[in-house]
Amino acid sequence: MPGSTILEADRVSLRFGGVRALTDVSFAIQAGEVFSIIGPNGAGKTSMVNCVSGRYRPTEGRILFEGRDITRLPTSRRAALGLGRTFQNLALFGHMTVLDNIMVGRHHLMKSGFIRGMVHWLGGARQEELAHRREVEEIIDFLEIQHVRKAPAGTLSYGLRKRVELARAVALRPKLILLDEPMAGMNLEEKEDMARFILDLNQEWGMTVLMIEHDMGVVMDISHRVMVLDFGRRIAEGLPEEVMADSHVRRAYLGEVEETPEPETAG
Repeated sequence: MPGSTILEADRVSLRFGGVRALTDVSFAIQAGEVFSIIGPNGAGKTSMVNCVSGRYRPTEGRILFEGRDITRLPTSRRAALGLGRTFQNLALFGHMTVLDNIMVGRHHLMKSGFIRGMVHWLGGARQEELAHRREVEEIIDFLEIQHVRKAPAGTLSYGLRKRVELARAVALRPKLILLDEPMAGMNLEEKEDMARFILDLNQEWGMTVLMIEHDMGVVMDISHRVMVLDFGRRIAEGLPEEVMADSHVRRAYLGEVEETPEPETAG
């Protein structure tokens, strides 16, 4: 059930030279909700998520996380505060096993320093490593990838690699997880599985979700609220059914043209 505001974008604009990727975009996400951003290709969806994650710094405006201004914080600091993300293009370490890829996601939670980690047989560091491995094994079980846990990530099917990337983002145990087209390139069965995992992360694990997704069936099914971007501007925001009934949205996103009623003729 949505609660207090966890993330707020305040009049965010982003320019690349003379090109405006975002213009005065404002929105707020409540803790505990699934908030989706939709729009046609080039609308600014990934640019907005990149501003939230810290990959891009807005030209104007602010990003607030739990009331704290994080606009100028590096990605590592944002991760430590509880922001996790997946990418539109897979960013796994192909030569590393699934288990090791997911362990990378625990990096910001590890307290042992470099020297202590090198001599991991010391009690404290060893206990910490075991605790992190237990967390990772729980995530592996949750995402049903036990059968590939020791396989190199680069050898997996595309759908499984997307699931491993989600696992790595979840390993941070983020308060807010940013999902950039998590169902892209998947078949129907894989999409259904991924939608189920996202819902469980939200409802059972208590993670707030900010998602970019093109599959409108998925967006309608699992989102609490939806925001629509077009040419870098927010053109609508609200409940999924309200947004999709908006004529402006249907023209921008679905390419629909309003029909002009034909004049009645005398019979």
